Amino acid sequence: MKRKVTVVGAGNVGATVAMRVAEKELADVVLIDILEGVPAGKALDLAEAAPIECHDSRITGASNDYSLAKGSDIVIVTAGIPRKPGMSRDDLLTTNAGIMRSVVKEISTVAPNSILLIVSNPLDAMCHVALETSSFDKKRVIGMAGVLDSARFRAFIAMELNVSVENTHAFVLGAHGDTMVPLPRYSNVAGIPITELMSAERIEALVERTRKGGGEIVNLLKTGSAYYAPASATTEMAEAILKDKKKILPCVAYLQGEYGVHNLFIGVPVKLGSSGIEEIIEIKLTAEENEALQRSAKAVQGLVDDLKRVG
Repeated sequence: MKRKVTVVGAGNVGATVAMRVAEKELADVVLIDILEGVPAGKALDLAEAAPIECHDSRITGASNDYSLAKGSDIVIVTAGIPRKPGMSRDDLLTTNAGIMRSVVKEISTVAPNSILLIVSNPLDAMCHVALETSSFDKKRVIGMAGVLDSARFRAFIAMELNVSVENTHAFVLGAHGDTMVPLPRYSNVAGIPITELMSAERIEALVERTRKGGGEIVNLLKTGSAYYAPASATTEMAEAILKDKKKILPCVAYLQGEYGVHNLFIGVPVKLGSSGIEEIIEIKLTAEENEALQRSAKAVQGLVDDLKRVG
């Protein structure tokens, strides 16, 4: 029986996720959006590309018809208003929290055994909304952040050193935002630590660019935010789950004491398999790295507290 992935939100991120999942033949795809005609139109457009791209994944779209999501293995939530120049991810908090509650209530009814991949911003806080609204096991509510942030770090390392991106490896922990924690000590090119390949000043510049990576694209686009790389990151996570790859990826997970963080979603390395998060990997951090991670956790806690205040 074919697997099914539902993508809620047919904007740039959602539609690109649908395309990547279908073209990799990972699953049949359902695209849902509040806008009349948009998900059906984009689904039809993608379906008409299938003969050229040579895949047989079925792609359907509907406006506010969550019945099509019944039996989904994974539900990817990208719905919400995007960032605009001058906005932080945190500025989206109240509006997107309301959208997330509405979406997850519907999904909990029609696909109670699905795994939720949260993409909407501010991502770490939206994971809390999804967990509380769904009452799913914590291992089935996962945020997409670290894969994207690590990919940005890898891309910048490759640009700096003029090497293949395939040779680059990087880890970014913490919140999806300005307090994220790129880890140069765990980042390398073909196994060679980047600390041996460039100066501390250049590494710090790349770390800072990674932290501001999403904002850099927002400022360039002026009318939206990144979507190609976020879609690729989400698809990699979905593939790890659907193929039960046991792949270790940095994802937003609900911590209950790991890394000294309690009852909070934050980015850490996890093992992804068919049941979702199968293990949280605790790596050894220096005092400085741990301090940065705790600052990042504190920033997420502030957003969660704000959510509670606004209801």
